[in-house]
Amino acid sequence: MMPVLIVTFLALLLLAVPVGHVLVIASGAAISTSEFLPYNIIIQQLFGPSQSFPMLALPFFILAGGLMMSGTLGQHLVDFATVLVQRYRGGLASVSVLGSATIGGVSGSAVADATSMGSILIPWQKREGYPAGFVAANNAATSMIAVLIPPSIPMILYSLVSGVSIGGLFLAGVLPGLMITAVFILVCNLSARLRNFPYNRVPFDWARFWPLLAKAMPALLLPAFILVLLRFGIATPTEVSVLATLYALAMGLLVYRDLTLSAFVKAVLAAGVSTGVVMLVIMGSTVVSWLVTFAQVPQAFAAWALETLQDPWAIILVLNGIMLLVGMFIDLPAAILLLGPIFVPLAKEIGLDPMQLGIMMVLNLSIGLFTPPVGTTLFISSTIAKVPVLKVVKELWPFYLGALIVLALFSYVPALTLKF
Repeated sequence: MMPVLIVTFLALLLLAVPVGHVLVIASGAAISTSEFLPYNIIIQQLFGPSQSFPMLALPFFILAGGLMMSGTLGQHLVDFATVLVQRYRGGLASVSVLGSATIGGVSGSAVADATSMGSILIPWQKREGYPAGFVAANNAATSMIAVLIPPSIPMILYSLVSGVSIGGLFLAGVLPGLMITAVFILVCNLSARLRNFPYNRVPFDWARFWPLLAKAMPALLLPAFILVLLRFGIATPTEVSVLATLYALAMGLLVYRDLTLSAFVKAVLAAGVSTGVVMLVIMGSTVVSWLVTFAQVPQAFAAWALETLQDPWAIILVLNGIMLLVGMFIDLPAAILLLGPIFVPLAKEIGLDPMQLGIMMVLNLSIGLFTPPVGTTLFISSTIAKVPVLKVVKELWPFYLGALIVLALFSYVPALTLKF
């Protein structure tokens, strides 16, 4: 059964079949080779995730991000980031980093971040004299911050397969998000110094700063709003997602006053489509996870790792290697849903906190977002910058290095994983 599942899965991926369909077809092929598993198991497992109350948070957080970003907020955030860092070496490139950190607290999606930020910043940075390959690499890499700063769609999915608190994961994601932000700003600064990128030495303009802060503040407060509600048990994650949507509506109607009926309908439709795509992956991966568990793959993998590798540090190194490799070929949501059920039992065996594993997993797989051959944000940024992918990849090595250093710290320093 398992060989059929693996071969069918890999073959369909090579044929560029959408991951959600791959999961359903591969699980159906595997069950068809079993003499004692009925086909109705597929229906039961597919139907199960659709009845999960916590999963209602998914469409509402997506909708909240869509509503917040449907008007002028994105430009306000860019202007605010620009006034903070433009006078420093690499400042114009650092705007992408700070922009991702702020927009990440709104959208929760790296793809949305890469698209919205890239379309605004990449042409501007190119006009200011920055190399097209570098600004595309910068945009592709910094988009990973969006899946670390709460709300984070991948963290909601990891909570689904691990049982770890969504609120706890959101809080734990803040520090790695800030560390990645700081490291990438350092990369921009050093690159600008070593390669003599142009920069504007204008003095800091307090008169411009305060109005921009006021315009950006509603978006900057959204992650804090979410964490406070979860931290003090005021609302469940699903209720928080609904409140975040209402907050986004209020901002668009009462504060920014740029939310039109057409923009609202567009945001709702986009949230529906995105939720449908993710739910298909969730439903298909649930069937595969059930088959993997039925075949006792997690137990076998844990036994092999404990017997062969023995030392926890070596096991953690192998887990990171596997996640980095998988992230290169499989989209982040599907990878979390497939690897989570296998890795969580092993983590418990070696004393690795499931929440720490969750941060490791999101960090690893988000690096895959800008790693070929299936790097989503890599291809988005390359297209916006109108530069070959290979040229962008050559510019990515300092961003890979910085991200891997942060990953190593969170893999081997448990105290960095903040908890409620």
